[in-house]
Formats: sequence, structure tokens, C-alpha cells
Amino acid sequence: MILEVLKAFGLDGSETIYRLFGGGLINNTWKVSTANGDFILQQINTDIFAAPEKIIDNIVRLQHYLKEKAPEYLFVGPVKTTAGQSVLRMDGFAFRCFPFIQKSITIEKVEHPKQAYEAAKQFGKFTCLLNDFDASSLSVSLPDFHNLNLRVNQYQKAVELADGKRLSVAEGAIAEINRHMDIANRYNDILTADILKIRTFHHDTKISNVLLHEDTGLGMCIIDLDTLMPGYFISDVGDMMRTYLSPVTEEETDFNLIAVRVDIFKAIYSGYMSEMAPVLTPSEQQLFIYSGQFMIFMQALRFLTDFLNGDIYYGAAYANHNLNRAQNQIHLLNKYTASIPRFEEIIQDKNLSQQNINGNHNEEDQT
Repeated sequence: MILEVLKAFGLDGSETIYRLFGGGLINNTWKVSTANGDFILQQINTDIFAAPEKIIDNIVRLQHYLKEKAPEYLFVGPVKTTAGQSVLRMDGFAFRCFPFIQKSITIEKVEHPKQAYEAAKQFGKFTCLLNDFDASSLSVSLPDFHNLNLRVNQYQKAVELADGKRLSVAEGAIAEINRHMDIANRYNDILTADILKIRTFHHDTKISNVLLHEDTGLGMCIIDLDTLMPGYFISDVGDMMRTYLSPVTEEETDFNLIAVRVDIFKAIYSGYMSEMAPVLTPSEQQLFIYSGQFMIFMQALRFLTDFLNGDIYYGAAYANHNLNRAQNQIHLLNKYTASIPRFEEIIQDKNLSQQNINGNHNEEDQT
């Protein structure tokens, strides 16, 4: 079928080589080498993204805006089919195609501060360039994706309805979540105060969604734009905190390995603010540290909710899988909260710079 799909995109499949590419869990992705060049081909998971045309429309809208306002910016837009469409429907499947950016690489894990700096800078640059773009013109690909109030309500309902066995084994995690409910209360206070400006954000800022130059390690652009939609900056920054700071992922069951790398926090702050400082209001900047609490807490909440509901959303590879994920994130949240005084010192450091970040790889300040 792939050769038929490539033909529909106007690509010569006579000398085609293709292989599975990347570590994404939602869409099937291939790197395709053809006589026309190299491309990324994706089969879209329509169970998650039921209206892929709306997602592509968002991407095309931003492509046109940036081409006019910031033509030097590297934006990876879709390849159109011979019929002029950006999404191909074939045999019940949906496909899209993008050019492969030469000399680019992606990584799955942050190993040192420069990587975190470059990624944070790219996400900040993207949003800064779109600061005057009308975010309300975009379709919402995942409604309520980062709506913390909704997640709290879902959690509370799950606690009410869960069977006794799951409630018993999750007792400690439930107590910890309830202990941190002040994070949700503060979120409501922030919304009431109308502090956060709605802008265009990525909403999935893991390191693998940034293209880095394979020779220099410098950031090139961001990719995987399915979750582009209106939102608040705490979503993007918070997701970087959640996925960059610890040397291990949410799948780690040895919670002693969970740590908060302060040098990585410094890199995230420096990289993001190098682009976003001119557009974030003083009130928003005061929420930079809170963003990590917001996102880590919400993910812990979601894992625990799914466990109490019988693993109906994330699924489970083994017994108590989602409970372990929730406990992992609770440990990370506690480590993060304990590090806040150190984070505040970093933000107050007026001498923070890219040189400071890139030249300080040996600092292993972990908590």
C-alpha cells in the first residue's frame, strides 16, 4: 500500500526504500527514500485524531502565517497529493507526508543541558513568532487536553466508583494526590485572576519533538504539530519540566532513580526565556516554576485515575502499571517541590546566559 500512497503524493516509488521511523506511540511513521528525495510518511491514528483534516488545516494556517511574517523560519509543512490535498484517505486509512530535513536528528532523552537549552529555545521561538497570530482561529485537536479542573473531577469520580481492592492498593497514592490538591486550587486562582494569555502552543514538548542538527547539536525547528492549539505557556514549559528534568521516564519502577537535575532546569529556563521574555507578562513569568508542578501533578492524577477506572485509557502492560506510573510522577513532584528554593535562586541570577549553560555540563546538582 505504501507505494500507492506515495504515488498519490506525486512521488516516484520505482526506487523506494522505506523503514519504520521514530518512537511515536500514536501514529505509524516511515522514513521514505525516493527518486524525489527523502520524506516522512505517517498513517494517522484516527482513533485519537478523529478529524485529521482539521489538524493539517491548523498546520497549513501557521505555515502561511510564518511564510509571510518570518520567512527565514524552518517550518516543516505537509506535501500535497496530486489532487491538492494534504491528507490522503485510502482504504479506510488516513495518510500525510512531510519532507525529511537533511542533517537533522531527534533524540529520545535529555542527556545534558545543551540539549534542554536548544529544545526550550525552539519551543519558545515558535510561540514568540506566533505571538500576534490569532490562536482562536485554530481548531482544538484535543479538547480539554490540559484542563486541570476536568482531570480533578475525573479523579474524584474515579475514587467514588473504584472497587475496594484498587482503592486499598492505591491508598498511599490517593493520600499524596490529595495532599497536593493546592496545585489545583492555585490553578483556579490563576484562571480567576485572568493572568495567562491565550497563545498558540505545542502542548507536547518532549525532546523528540525537536529537530537538532546532527553536526552542531543546535536546534533547527519543532515537529509533530498535531497538538498545536490555543493554550497557556504553563503547558509547554510544564511538559518540558516533566519530561526533561529526571534522568528516568514515567515507566521507571525504581523510584530511587528519580531525580531533578537542577542544571537541566537552568537550561530550560535560559533557553525558553531567551525567546519568550519579551512577550510573557511579569505575572506570567512568576508562574514559570509553577508550570512544572501543574504538569507533573496533572499527569500523576491522570495515571492514578486510569488505574482506579480499571486501566481503560492508557492500558496496562502488567498489574498496577498505571499505579506505578502515578507513584513515579508523585515522587517526581515531591522532588520538584523540594527543589523550588534552588529554582528561585536560578531565576534571580541576572548573569544566567547561554554560555553559562553550554559551558557547565559537569554540574550534577540533583535532588
